[in-house]
Amino acid sequence: MASFVPRASKRLRLAGPSSPSSWVCNDCRRTFASSIRPRQQQQQQQHHHQQPTPPHPSQDDKTTHFGFETVSESLKAGRVRDVFSSVAANYDTMNDLMSLGIHRLWKDYFVRSLNPGIPPSTTSSPRGQKILDIAGGTGDIALRHLDHSTTINNDHKTSVIISDINPEMLAEGMKRFASSPYKPTNRVSFLEANAEDLPTIESNSIDLYTVAFGIRNFTHKQKALAEAFRVLKPGGVFACLEFTPNLSNPLLNAIYKRWSFGAIPLIGQVVAADRDSYQYLVESIEKFPSQAEFAGMIRDAGFLIPGHNSPGEGGLEGGWEDLTMGVAAIHKGIKPA
Repeated sequence: MASFVPRASKRLRLAGPSSPSSWVCNDCRRTFASSIRPRQQQQQQQHHHQQPTPPHPSQDDKTTHFGFETVSESLKAGRVRDVFSSVAANYDTMNDLMSLGIHRLWKDYFVRSLNPGIPPSTTSSPRGQKILDIAGGTGDIALRHLDHSTTINNDHKTSVIISDINPEMLAEGMKRFASSPYKPTNRVSFLEANAEDLPTIESNSIDLYTVAFGIRNFTHKQKALAEAFRVLKPGGVFACLEFTPNLSNPLLNAIYKRWSFGAIPLIGQVVAADRDSYQYLVESIEKFPSQAEFAGMIRDAGFLIPGHNSPGEGGLEGGWEDLTMGVAAIHKGIKPA
């Protein structure tokens, strides 16, 4: 037995594979076939086949951006819908992180500047305003509209349609209004729709169209602006509150970028276990047009831009209001009477 063990151990002293599927004995130089590598390759191939390959835009597809990623236009709405399905339950927390909580003050100021509602003293037959709040699923802007019209303008007729492409976001809004004094009234309704196509909203039927922190996610922003123009009454107001891609102060802009790209996705991972969605939201801000460019888009849709100057061909200065050193901005447009 003792003499057998050394001989057996000698036979087991194998050199590395001379080919992907063989091993060589150091003593007799015989080659032994091995099934280890083919089995590993088979497992890798099976694993590879199990991983879905994301579709790439074909040459015929029109493309757009999804954050910093280039995707087919036909895919973006679904990708955005998935992001907001993921963050719906933490939407207010998300905006708290992205604005350090200041978004609540911006929204208060945004609604006050629009002064929704019609005081009874200004008309003999008060009818209230009809407001459309786009990408307003969680209802925080709509609730501010109704509170302002009721408490400031003593208007109990103004109503709001809350529209969003995402049903999970609308569900959050329904929860918010379930505990509000407006639940038993007919002053709020919910609409699941794409802002680029609103067939259920009649032309020239809306007094005030608002969108807060939503339009940067639209695939065709110009198309959404055209639809806003269509549904508004002559003299109606388009109003948008949105993050801006750059601050005017270079030093502050650098600090803001470092915070946005370094901290926000990490906090999203910790708070919501969803780094990717928060990474997209930061990138979507970076891809949004500058204040001057977006004001020009509003003008191109047919709106009059209050307070703007046109210094040259195609140029536009002013016509928006920067908030907190330009971290966000308010844009307004008026449909000509």
